Amino acid sequence: MIKTTAEIRRTFLDYFASHGHQVVSSSSLVPADDPTLLFTNAGMNQFKDVFLGSEKRSYTKAVSSQRCVRAGGKHNDLENVGYTARHHTFFEMLGNFSFGDYFKREAITFSWDFLTKQLQLPESKLLVTIYSEDDEAFDIWHQEIGLPAEKIIRISTSDNFWSMGDTGPCGPCSEIFYDHGEHIWGGPPGSPEEDGDRFIEIWNLVFMQFNKQADGTMEPLPAPSIDTGMGLERISAILQGVHSNYEIDLFQSLIKSAAQITGASDLEDKSLRVIADHIRSCAFLICDGVMPSNEGRGYVLRRIIRRAVRHGYKLGCEEVFFYKLVAALAQTMGDAYPELVEQQPVVEKVLRIEEEQFSRTLSRGMTLLTQALDELDGKQIPGDIVFKLYDTYGFPSDLTADVAREQGFTIDHPGFEAAMQEQRNRAQQASQFGADYNAAMKSEHSSDFTGYEHEQGNAQVIELFKDGKRVEQLQAGEEGVVILNETPFYAESGGQVGDTGVLKVANGEFVVTDTVKLGNAIAHKGKAVADVAVGNAADAIIDKDRRQAIRLNHSATHLLHAALKKVLGSHVNQKGSLVDEEKLRFDFSHFEAVTEQQVTDIEKMVNEQIRANTPLQTTLMELEEAKASGAVALFGEKYDEKVRVVSMGDFSVELCGGTHVTRTGDIGLFKITTEGGIASGVRRIEAVTGAVALADAQFRQATLKQAAGLLKAEESQLLERLRAQMDATKQLEKELHSLKQAMASKESADVMSNVIDIKGVKTLVAQLQGVESKALRGMMDDIKNRIGSGVVVLGVASDGKVGLIAGVTNDLTSKVKAGELVNHVAAQVGGKGGGRPDMAQAGGSQPENLATALASVENWLKERI
Repeated sequence: MIKTTAEIRRTFLDYFASHGHQVVSSSSLVPADDPTLLFTNAGMNQFKDVFLGSEKRSYTKAVSSQRCVRAGGKHNDLENVGYTARHHTFFEMLGNFSFGDYFKREAITFSWDFLTKQLQLPESKLLVTIYSEDDEAFDIWHQEIGLPAEKIIRISTSDNFWSMGDTGPCGPCSEIFYDHGEHIWGGPPGSPEEDGDRFIEIWNLVFMQFNKQADGTMEPLPAPSIDTGMGLERISAILQGVHSNYEIDLFQSLIKSAAQITGASDLEDKSLRVIADHIRSCAFLICDGVMPSNEGRGYVLRRIIRRAVRHGYKLGCEEVFFYKLVAALAQTMGDAYPELVEQQPVVEKVLRIEEEQFSRTLSRGMTLLTQALDELDGKQIPGDIVFKLYDTYGFPSDLTADVAREQGFTIDHPGFEAAMQEQRNRAQQASQFGADYNAAMKSEHSSDFTGYEHEQGNAQVIELFKDGKRVEQLQAGEEGVVILNETPFYAESGGQVGDTGVLKVANGEFVVTDTVKLGNAIAHKGKAVADVAVGNAADAIIDKDRRQAIRLNHSATHLLHAALKKVLGSHVNQKGSLVDEEKLRFDFSHFEAVTEQQVTDIEKMVNEQIRANTPLQTTLMELEEAKASGAVALFGEKYDEKVRVVSMGDFSVELCGGTHVTRTGDIGLFKITTEGGIASGVRRIEAVTGAVALADAQFRQATLKQAAGLLKAEESQLLERLRAQMDATKQLEKELHSLKQAMASKESADVMSNVIDIKGVKTLVAQLQGVESKALRGMMDDIKNRIGSGVVVLGVASDGKVGLIAGVTNDLTSKVKAGELVNHVAAQVGGKGGGRPDMAQAGGSQPENLATALASVENWLKERI
């Protein structure tokens, strides 16, 4: 009898593999090239382009166990985690897929056979739903499978009609439910009691047969397909005879480890469930390159970490603990996902740093929240308090809601949202859900890329676009897109910019300003110099000098990536890149500053590989074979089943479809120009190569030479001479400061003759000459000491500006405030100021009015003393 979660996962994959399905590894939790998704949330995500018809695979049937996260954006289960039996931030989705191969009959037969024969579930415990209008599915379930009609429930809502989005592939569903028995409350789907826990959905079969247009019309897909999903945790609970997912072997192992680490004794505590769930999503997200931050995916990760830490705090654990669970997770799931074991030290370090940062404010924030709850008249926490907890203490609103719910309170969501409007707008823009899958320009053709071997070639124009619409001809002067049957032009991908050049036709040419991918076609964007028509023969010629400069930078990027891993650690992963003819830019995950010595070591290591002049080798391999060989797959990049593996000796081995040098020595020289942080956990290096690097070195050398000339020193003695010059300058500045202080002191003594008496208060008002504004404060202190008790106003005019200072001895501040006095004067010279009651300063822009303004002080004081 199959029992463990690992056995169920393996059995599922093996079953469908034995029926001709290609076993496909789980894709990253960060969707590749898909702006409509925050995280991978279903097994079909990695096959979306296959379903859309814009991508072809070497197989038409697939099976996978896909890692999924639902904790942000449209699919967000975070607030329910720990409070229900089956909600998780992280889960595994078992799925089998058909891309125009088999359809309803086979999909239904596979699912029934697997559940009743492979897993040996009793047929009496199973029932299904179908879309109300899907008579074909009803007939298969009833007549071929033999399911009684009363166990086939017709549902007319969207629960049984799936769609990829507002537009695009869609179709009816058939869901399979398991009956946990009469002892559990709840009714079958479609009944008033359907929200109970007796009948639990375990498998959803999607029959993808339509393409929904923006106007709502349904067009039949040319190749109907199958997409299914079965939660591994749910089916494990059924097979292990438990009702809650948190009772299965995988979770029990993590819960026991969490209890041991936190000191908790009650294994049923919901906080342990939260922690056990959250360590999975956090660890896998970090493995896939996500780092805690204040926006996008990094912010969701930060929210999950902080929620877990808060539940540890609730259990009485006030020391950092969460990162210690990574070892238990690696032991539990490391066989299926070896990256957990490989990256365990990195995951632990990232979690520990984040937990330490939050722990410093957690106690204070909890104290504020507890006080707020104690002071409330009702049962709702005001939005401004929720916002303050977020803004000051880093409490996400769902974490505050978590605490509130435990104590019988709710939060003022509208009030919080109003305070967070700007941040919320940014988050919504980052998510970009609801794309129209039919609105984009699409090509009906495919292009062969010949640019690895050739810089020009003969081709034929097979498609043209103008303003996004297909046309038969582009006239001279018009901008548009040209599709060729084959081309040496590289389309922008993997960070490498697209090629430029010309397409020469019989009567002229088309100037290519950029090259991009358009489905399986390569699109040449630019402007027609002469008429270009579909069917024209074309001589495609790239800008070979520009291409060569790009090659240098792209190959150097591979060497840089390898050097970063060797110097900083294996956790370094690409987070983005740009390779053009001028420079390379490489963003990478790293959670602390890179030292100057490390930058030097990285640069030195790359140049050592360049001087080694290692031949560059490219090999075509199956994707899984390439990954198994240790080739590095780049973050966010989408790969075909056949991939190019680019090797530079044993120093760098990466999957890459870009263009490269023949030998590393072709790069010539590599020079890092900048390094710095661009986001939490993400840093950026910019560098130059070849002729640009040489020009950079020459510029720096010329600058150094000019600096040495100015200091009349040899270049080798420049630093020594510069330090001596700086020391001498500091000494002169010190002497000058002393001299100015002495002059100011003398000036202070000289102006004492201007002291007058106003109603028994000594008053000194003076316009100074030859005194800098920044010397006024020192003079004020000196004069106040000399005068003992009184009011002082000093002004100075220089370079079209006015400097003012007012001082009042402490015994008089109850009558006269220095800030009010200085602003009275400043207002008359086009300025304003402020300060303490005993001393305040101001500036102004009308020196011609200074004398009159100072003269007004006497009357102003008479009114107040």
